[in-house]
Amino acid sequence: MDCVRAEDAYTSRLGYEEHIPGQTRDWNEELQTTRELPRKNLPERLLRERAIFKVHSDFTAAATRGAMAVIDGNVMAINPSEETKMQMFIWNNIFFSLGFDVRDHYKDFGGDVAAYVAPTNDLNGVRTYNAVDVEGLYTLGTVVVDYRGYRVTAQSIIPGILERDQEQSVIYGSIDFGKTVVSHPRYLELLERTSRPLKILRHRVLNDRDEEVELCSSVECKGIIGNDGRHYILDLLRTFPPDLNFLPVPGEELPEECTRAGFPRAHRHKLCCLRQELVDAFVEHRYLLFMKLAALQLMQQKASKVENPTSLENGGLSPSESKPEDPLGSEVGSQEEGGSASGLAKVKELAETIASDDGTADPRSREVIRNACKAVGSISSTAFDIRFNPDIFSPGVRFPESCQDEVRDQKQLLKDAAAFLLSCQIPGLVKDCTDHAVLPMDGATLAEVMRQRGINMRYLGKVLDLVLRSPARDQLDHIYKIGIGELITRSAKHIFKTYLQGVELSGLSAAISHFLNCFLSSYPNPVAHLPADELLSKKRNKRRKNRPPGAAGDTAWAVMTPQELWKNICQEAKNYFDFSLECDSVDQAVETYGLQKITLLREISLKTGIQILLKEYSFDSRHKPAFTEEDVLNIFPVVKHVNPKASDAFHFFQSGQAKVQQGFLKEGCELINEALNLFNNVYGAMHVEICACLRLLARLHYIMGDYAEALSNQQKAVLMSERVMGIEHPNTIQEYMHLALYCFASSQLSTALSLLYRARYLMLLVFGEDHPEMALLDNNIGLVLHGVMEYDLSLRFLENALAVSTKYHGPKALKVALSHHLVARVYESKAEFRSALQHEKEGYTIYKTQLGEDHEKTKESSEYLKCLTQQAVALQRTMNEIYRNGSSANIPPLKFTAPSMASVLEQLNVINGILFIPLSQKDLENLKAEVARRHQLQEASKNRDKAEEPMATEPEPAGASEDVGSQPQAAKDPSSPSLQG
Repeated sequence: MDCVRAEDAYTSRLGYEEHIPGQTRDWNEELQTTRELPRKNLPERLLRERAIFKVHSDFTAAATRGAMAVIDGNVMAINPSEETKMQMFIWNNIFFSLGFDVRDHYKDFGGDVAAYVAPTNDLNGVRTYNAVDVEGLYTLGTVVVDYRGYRVTAQSIIPGILERDQEQSVIYGSIDFGKTVVSHPRYLELLERTSRPLKILRHRVLNDRDEEVELCSSVECKGIIGNDGRHYILDLLRTFPPDLNFLPVPGEELPEECTRAGFPRAHRHKLCCLRQELVDAFVEHRYLLFMKLAALQLMQQKASKVENPTSLENGGLSPSESKPEDPLGSEVGSQEEGGSASGLAKVKELAETIASDDGTADPRSREVIRNACKAVGSISSTAFDIRFNPDIFSPGVRFPESCQDEVRDQKQLLKDAAAFLLSCQIPGLVKDCTDHAVLPMDGATLAEVMRQRGINMRYLGKVLDLVLRSPARDQLDHIYKIGIGELITRSAKHIFKTYLQGVELSGLSAAISHFLNCFLSSYPNPVAHLPADELLSKKRNKRRKNRPPGAAGDTAWAVMTPQELWKNICQEAKNYFDFSLECDSVDQAVETYGLQKITLLREISLKTGIQILLKEYSFDSRHKPAFTEEDVLNIFPVVKHVNPKASDAFHFFQSGQAKVQQGFLKEGCELINEALNLFNNVYGAMHVEICACLRLLARLHYIMGDYAEALSNQQKAVLMSERVMGIEHPNTIQEYMHLALYCFASSQLSTALSLLYRARYLMLLVFGEDHPEMALLDNNIGLVLHGVMEYDLSLRFLENALAVSTKYHGPKALKVALSHHLVARVYESKAEFRSALQHEKEGYTIYKTQLGEDHEKTKESSEYLKCLTQQAVALQRTMNEIYRNGSSANIPPLKFTAPSMASVLEQLNVINGILFIPLSQKDLENLKAEVARRHQLQEASKNRDKAEEPMATEPEPAGASEDVGSQPQAAKDPSSPSLQG
């Protein structure tokens, strides 16, 4: 095939929808111009965000198609004479490079492995700088595409960069990892504005001539002024500080928490960074420490009868939001005030007084703040301010003699951050899982939960070790299973990547089906079907130039065996995750860890982009392999890109959540409706955040009694979740459950049941039976079946839910008591009073021990027990009468209670976390008075805020006066009790 013609054909065929034929789009110009749009008021910001989102989406789509064309060999390289690994491509005004170590650029960092990781680190940097959004500082459009075992980085092109040498272009940073370093005052000024939100320290390094050069980023970050006069930054792969747990440095000792856990461990590359979430959490943790230390010192000063510092009488308490030092920490501070309020309040005021430096603070108070700053590693001695130097421990970077103290402190800070990850974040994650505060259902949701806490996936082995050693090991069974599945599929993905690189295009489906057979099929010796000879190129000696980079000429992939693959998977798990898998075949893995093959198939397909035929696969057959060539339909690219945010809409959404959590449902509903309009305005009709909005709106309408509106919104949420997240995504499963509840409330019983069965089927596919969420699902199904008088079937589901709840929450949990009560009600309907009494007694015992004799739940249970006993006695009398008098007995008709729909719906609400609290008139008046008092306090603090902050330019959206940042979990499900008289 003539590659030039292939390229021509491809471009002309590509997208009349994209651009007028003959005119390609100037992506860089479009991306940068949209960022320059004005943003002073809401309409302008909406217009800007919509334009940014649209251009990013188009760019990502074009870059993905281009990357596939490059790997499929349909694009000519701009340096065709060089080896395939080193080739670069330009197509549709986008620059493509491959994830290989070209010209030994990453030789000191791990070669090809580092070159493979660098693009994703760079993308994270681009994402972060885009989020900070400093005017005048520009980043490149960046998309990272994994396709057929190769990693392709697609970037927009800086105007003029191709005409000149990189050495001449770079006016800030270093092109050789710190040997020659240059700086530029305009770049320092622009990057200084990002240093506070990104916690980056402005620092000095030495260049090759031993001159001091000042930087405000890592040395690799390059500054280039394009021909359009814009200041671009690129190569942001070390935006965040290094992770010392995976970077052994000779002569440096890590804290005890790290060494105990077996760190530092040498990783495959030296580009391991801490996540931004971890840096933020660490700074927040340090801020709390700072407040406590200072409060303690102030108390000690007071206790030793020293005259009170004058600053404490100065003015009222400033609200935490106006504190200039650290917007993130302030939130934690404000939450902490409940404990030792007066001490912390004084510290906060004192810190502000000293920071404003108006000379009113007395020397002793200054000393308190200075000591606290020093203890937590703040770079300023008058205010809390923690920043990291991203160049510490970079090979090849040298620091001037005058900065040795600062470098020592920075090294210590990095060690503390590495220890913080192991001693706080990972145990915190395991605790949250034990308390069921987070409920991952599959590998992707587990990864998301880890990343939210700033834990990289390379710590997965450590997380699993901690789960194994946890005293509540049984309650973490689901986490362990998901973790092991994730560990196996990630290790398999690493192997699959290199496996695919040796495969010709014509042999793709044969190779993938052979890999899947080795990975999942019980068939002992699967044989690969090699593609027919005529499909392979005839001219073996004159190989085409546009072959996939680095492909092996032979069919090495065909000789893989299941034993070899599983041996490699175990080895990979040990090397990468430091976890020992005890299995040498898929059947052993399934047996040892209780995994499902279908779940493993789903996980590996999602991670690698394989599309397979929808049918029942017989994994366990030992007579024929599970997969054939025809089963592999396609392989898709896995794409990583920047997600532009709709910031105003998000503020409205958070304010709405805050209102809902305070019980103002109507106001919350209005704010969320407004957020929905703004999201639609920016993103168009389909987006994951619109889905969250619709779910919350449906929930609110349901609570306020408008079932039809709830149903309508939830239906949209379900459709959107299926389209945006995927039909079997855990999120979609939960949307089905909510929809089923609203259908039941609207008397659509068969629809509700169908939806719940669908959710249960998907849950079995994604995880299997034994998951805490399955208990909720089975309770829902059991209740609906009870409502339609299918008692035997209902009991099967409710008793399964009871068993699962008992396992995961412990036999004494309130959820288990509720489960016992639900089972008892069905037995009552079946007139099996002995079993009903037995279950209700269990429930009563739990309520009594957990809540005490006088709690209403205990009393309710006690009443129900009496009622059951009376019915049992009545039944027994009737039975005795029949035994005595035979068929002539005079029997009064027995009263069997068929459940009313209202009572079933009430129980459904309870298990789904919706509680209606009946309030007396007196309660309502007290509540109103409390709300009014809080509102006055807020108004007062807001007025003081305005007086102190004349510089505020961003108008806050209506109703966003609450501290909305402190409600992150509500985005998932605002199941807090709603107040309704």
